[in-house]
Amino acid sequence: MEGNMDSSFSLISEAFEKYRSQVLNYVNYKIENYDDSEDLVQDTFVRLLECSKLICEDTIKSFIFTIAHNLVTDYLRRRCKKQEIASYMMENAVSSTRSPESDIIANDIKEHEVRRMSLLPSQRKKIYYMNRFMDMSADDISKELCLSRRTVENHLFISRKEVREYIKQCI
Repeated sequence: MEGNMDSSFSLISEAFEKYRSQVLNYVNYKIENYDDSEDLVQDTFVRLLECSKLICEDTIKSFIFTIAHNLVTDYLRRRCKKQEIASYMMENAVSSTRSPESDIIANDIKEHEVRRMSLLPSQRKKIYYMNRFMDMSADDISKELCLSRRTVENHLFISRKEVREYIKQCI
């Protein structure tokens, strides 16, 4: 079994040397982003390693290009979805005018947020307040309170999660 693994790894290594530039050209042609293309080519060969039991010399090229094609398709779908979301956000930002109803809803949500924030442990409450209402970054808060940045980030993560869950229950 181990000999088979070594031969599969050797076959994949040779295929990487032989087909890497072709796969890179294919991927870059499809997505038109060289840095992302390099990442997808690397992902292609990593996936190939995961399927090493299924490959042989006759099928490896087809396997490589099938994996690359699937990764490109996933990448393009994600990019398209991001563009749709960005477009939607821009449309709503431009077309939305403040209405009395939206102001009432925003104030109601803010009241729930403040109510839940008041229930947080004192250190977490202070960190959340500084970040949310004083617009301070995690770095600024860590310097101000003489805490590690990681500690501040952990407090922010937990407090945001708790506040978000509370608001979901209230709405």
